[in-house]
Amino acid sequence: MFGDSERNTNFIRVNGMLMDLSVPRVMGVLNITPDSFYDGCRSMDPDNIVRRADTILSEGADMIDLGAYSSRPGADDVSEEEEIVRLRSAFEVLKVRYPSALFSIDTFRSKVAEVCVKEYQASIINDISGGEIDSQMFETVAKLQVPYILTHIQGTPQSMQKAPKYENLRREVLQFFSNKVKQLRDLKVNDIILDPGFGFGKSLQHNYHMMAHLDDFEIFNLPLLVGVSRKSMIYKLLDTDPQGSLNGTTVLNTVSLLKGANIIRVHDVREAVEAVRIVSELRKNI
Repeated sequence: MFGDSERNTNFIRVNGMLMDLSVPRVMGVLNITPDSFYDGCRSMDPDNIVRRADTILSEGADMIDLGAYSSRPGADDVSEEEEIVRLRSAFEVLKVRYPSALFSIDTFRSKVAEVCVKEYQASIINDISGGEIDSQMFETVAKLQVPYILTHIQGTPQSMQKAPKYENLRREVLQFFSNKVKQLRDLKVNDIILDPGFGFGKSLQHNYHMMAHLDDFEIFNLPLLVGVSRKSMIYKLLDTDPQGSLNGTTVLNTVSLLKGANIIRVHDVREAVEAVRIVSELRKNI
């Protein structure tokens, strides 16, 4: 019902070349926002943007996820124009210093995606809304022919954590992906990455239930991205804050890798790279 036997979870096509995902990849977060929930990755001025990118790449990340709209619960809205201005200012310095770096764009707006791909050769679109907010996103991605990260969400960034409710969480998320993947396939989108959307319209209990059953998503035979880095599902459970959530993040990243994650989206690259190395070595001995 859900799967596509012709796809291979070990590869996606990026910039005209195949990226091997048989060893999981690490995506480092660079937020060009003043209000992201973790201040360690906020970078607004050019010097800070370059320093953050330096850290991400020097610690071993395979790609940088560039975002100019905070998706933390209850975040202020940012206009499309402002989002584009922020991203352009970042790319003006990043593309000079890192002309061959791989950038994904964290946006739910089709116009923003189009500008970043056409003007700055961004490689991947990371849409936290799964095409729910901008009805033109799927057609735009199809036209651009870049990999698309399809995220499950309930609500919007402003409303998603206001008493999220499901009759059957796993069934509803699987059905969401089944419907969306079909829409994308019908538009000839070839490279789709699934993101279960931890923290996007889900309670703490919802998040851990989904993590416990992460291997459910194998049925789609598509690459899987997991982003739990320093999120409230960690710091609320451990009675701490985002700054105190590194150890919990590493634990859940490791669980995700053991359960089949192909990409982990993180604020702390070095620790994530180490987790990938350890899990990969472990698998060699199974």
